Amino acid sequence: MKEKIDCCKKIVVKYGGSSLSDYEHMSKAVNAVVKEVEKGTKVAVVVSAMGKTTDILLSTAKNASNGKVDKKELDDILAMGERTSIRIFAAALKTNGVESRYFDPLDKDWPIITDDSFSDANPILEECQKRVEQHVLPSVEKGVIPVIAGFVGRTYDGKVTTLGRGGSDTTAFILAKALKADEVVLVTDADGIMSADPKIVAHPRRIQEIDVNTLVGLANSGTKFIHSKALKYKHSSVNVRVINHECGNLTDKGTLITGELSTELDIAPAHSSPVASVTILGQRLSENFAIVQEILEKTKIYSTLFGLSLNSNSMILYISEEEGMDLLLNIIHETIINHPEAIAMSVKKDLAFLKISGVGLEETHGIIGKISETLRLNGINIFGILTIASSILLFVDWNERERVLELVKKSLGGDRKC
Repeated sequence: MKEKIDCCKKIVVKYGGSSLSDYEHMSKAVNAVVKEVEKGTKVAVVVSAMGKTTDILLSTAKNASNGKVDKKELDDILAMGERTSIRIFAAALKTNGVESRYFDPLDKDWPIITDDSFSDANPILEECQKRVEQHVLPSVEKGVIPVIAGFVGRTYDGKVTTLGRGGSDTTAFILAKALKADEVVLVTDADGIMSADPKIVAHPRRIQEIDVNTLVGLANSGTKFIHSKALKYKHSSVNVRVINHECGNLTDKGTLITGELSTELDIAPAHSSPVASVTILGQRLSENFAIVQEILEKTKIYSTLFGLSLNSNSMILYISEEEGMDLLLNIIHETIINHPEAIAMSVKKDLAFLKISGVGLEETHGIIGKISETLRLNGINIFGILTIASSILLFVDWNERERVLELVKKSLGGDRKC
């Protein structure tokens, strides 16, 4: 039964530049694909430019043109890295007895069609889906390994584009959905998604499994292993596995990425009943962790904490209005009078807790200003606003919540993501 499952398996493998940096790495990558094909697995391969090729091309082009190179011309230049990789990889597969063909952006059957936003092009998904099904899928089904340039696209009128940050991952995710692949395997120079950046922390731990909605928070916080722009193309039906090229095969456990992101900016209630904000004022509060710790420990017992804002002279808690809230407020007050650094507290009840989320939130310039201006023009106060990962937490008057939802939805309409 296991052999039958293996022979029906279909995967998309993406090799990053570090995994193709020299002859030895390229050979190891090719051999890993050959091993998988010999098991009966149907494979499609996406490759990046070898090593630092893209950086070299970019630096050379800009220096040679005094930094004035046109984006359209630059895309055509940068694509040469991937266009070279596909030719080498496909040739190496053939010499190892595996039938293959490469897809170049100038080929008539090239699958990734984009708009003309050069250097950061957006795939036209319906056209990509159609072309993958028409041109790439037949090759996969016949056992001919397609080798496709990642990071690269083409406009309807034949101009070469690049997809920007995370572009090769984007290519792999689009292919996987259209091919109805079982899995995407991202081969890189890390053991998987790590609990911290190994350049910063001495002994980070490999995360065995992570939901894409959690991962996007890491991506948007500076950990650019998989960029959030690419993650929005991951379909829920296709799991993604991140492995190290050093393992020399495509079956290493690595990190499994599951789930799917919302692809539109939207606002929705984050809690079904009113919440309260508790403001504690004092002097150098953030330097006295005993106060902060005591308040948080009591809050955990008597209420639910939805958000926290802290600076040197104030601390604001956003908590649920549960039965124990009044008791909690008295306990917090006792803490205040027992610490000379704390001065007083105030409470604002009957707030609505709303959440604005969606892929690309951090790339939508001025979105907080747009939201606050929309509410200001309609006479609605904001009693709290926090940003975290790919979301904005908003606290407004409970009786205004429906109006806020309607106004913010309307203001976000122009920022919808396709």
